[in-house]
Amino acid sequence: MDSANPWAASVLTLYPDMFPGPLGMSLHGRALEQEIWSLETRDIRSYATDRHATVDDQPFGGGPGMVMRPDIVDLALSETRNQVDDQRPIIYLTPRGCPLDQARVRDLADGPGVILLCGRFEGVDQRVLDAWQAEDVSIGDYVLSGGEPAALVLLDAAVRLLPGVLGAAESLSEESFESGLLEYPQFTRPASWTDRQGNERLVPDVLTSGHHGRVAQWRNEQAKQITRERRPDLWQRFAKQDEEGQE
Repeated sequence: MDSANPWAASVLTLYPDMFPGPLGMSLHGRALEQEIWSLETRDIRSYATDRHATVDDQPFGGGPGMVMRPDIVDLALSETRNQVDDQRPIIYLTPRGCPLDQARVRDLADGPGVILLCGRFEGVDQRVLDAWQAEDVSIGDYVLSGGEPAALVLLDAAVRLLPGVLGAAESLSEESFESGLLEYPQFTRPASWTDRQGNERLVPDVLTSGHHGRVAQWRNEQAKQITRERRPDLWQRFAKQDEEGQE
């Protein structure tokens, strides 16, 4: 990506002031200033067609809450994807979506950008999602007040993978999920630290040995142990792939 063709993010939301939020700071903010990526926000309410700026209505079939209207969302999407060659995927952030994982994040980072639709209330009318072939994506098995925090999470994960955002490429390759495992524990100075209960806590000897092979082996063993204990689903997937790779 370069300033002539940055990775482009568009966010459709009822609360555009939530962006860039934390993405305007630190590495992401610097990358935004350097035009490694771009961020456009569109206020869905500005596409309302009545004097009350109505964007939602009661659900057919009854039930609590309100649903965002397909005609209003369609107008917002039409103006956002107004270029014939705009191949960016449209992602609707919803707890019923497919779980966001590192593989999907990397696919998005390798592409031209993304269009994110943030729902509110009881969500968005299914017809407009189908018409635009939106991809339902979830960041976890819990419910938020709207899609905006999820959009920030997705953008944070994708932008940090863009070339030029992080300094060391090898730091990315050793992170959680990149190898199919959770990351190993990290330690820094001082080598000996006493906690508030008076217990001396030492850095594992292997990490101060200077023996790169032993360090790599220790980190790999730790990553496997942590994954096996904390994420048995990931461990089963890793073990299966490892077994298939040895055949």
